[in-house]
Amino acid sequence: MHDHGSLPALGWSEFFTTWSLQPGWLLAVVILAAGYLTLRNAAGPASTVKGWRVASFLTGLGLMYVVVASAINGYAMALAWMHMVLHLTLIMVVPTLLVLGHPLTVIAETGPRAERAMRSLPVTILIHPITGTLLYSVVIIGTHLSGFMDSMAQSEPLMVGEQVLYVVAGFLFLTSTIGEEKVRPDLPYLGRIALLVVGMVPDTIVGIVMLQTERVLYPVYSAARPDWAPDAVGDIQTAGGLMWAGGDGGMMLLAIGLVIAVVTSAERRAKMTGRFLDGVRSSRLAEESARGSANDGTKGPVEPGSVDPDSDEALDAYNAMLARMNQQH
Repeated sequence: MHDHGSLPALGWSEFFTTWSLQPGWLLAVVILAAGYLTLRNAAGPASTVKGWRVASFLTGLGLMYVVVASAINGYAMALAWMHMVLHLTLIMVVPTLLVLGHPLTVIAETGPRAERAMRSLPVTILIHPITGTLLYSVVIIGTHLSGFMDSMAQSEPLMVGEQVLYVVAGFLFLTSTIGEEKVRPDLPYLGRIALLVVGMVPDTIVGIVMLQTERVLYPVYSAARPDWAPDAVGDIQTAGGLMWAGGDGGMMLLAIGLVIAVVTSAERRAKMTGRFLDGVRSSRLAEESARGSANDGTKGPVEPGSVDPDSDEALDAYNAMLARMNQQH
């Protein structure tokens, strides 16, 4: 068990001066940053990954190291609410910055073999929206509403594994919602927003359970708390409030960002609902075109889905449909 009784009471001075090197995390960040930059530079001027995306990825790596090397991680095992700050940063903020860096596209643009690998079945399954959503939900609920917290409090490797798992789960979930990687078909933006709403469910469940608890949910974890720490139940309730407000609030901010991105881009607006509604509209217009052709005998049958909804032919068919509806009334 980790003994945090020797930690001084948390204040601004302690927050800014309580740091640890965390060499494993530092090495991982350096390797990931060097690998990303090397692959990005290998693509040369032809790379579609813009400079701001490179900056976003590197900022995400930097923030990841900061939260595990600073007082946020240093006090995470002494204060449940600080542990929740660590969780929310690792599963939402850091992955958001990493996903915006388009690392999958960076890899794919290094050559045909890399692109095929990024489009392979294992990678497709790994970055599928269902995979990311399920993993995110299981990680959030499993690490807070089970005996995991007490087990983690007694194992340094399990503690590190939890932190890595949070980054991975957040990355896979957000790749499906805010990512625009070119190595897979994009999920329609309406579906992305719906996924973000679904992502609020585990945050809300965990937040409410912790916020309303009247008992110590993690007895082993709480036993190592320093004497100056707040009441264990009150500490857990504060953490629950952070999860509920921070988790749902973060999802809402991402959803608002998606809406703004759609409104300001004609290309994204075209992907708002995906191919399904466009297919329905095209089929309907094809029927109208075929009906008009049968009436004047100038054209043969029209295959459903063969009419461009934005073409002059589609407009003529639409006007003809309105004229018939007007005659019927």
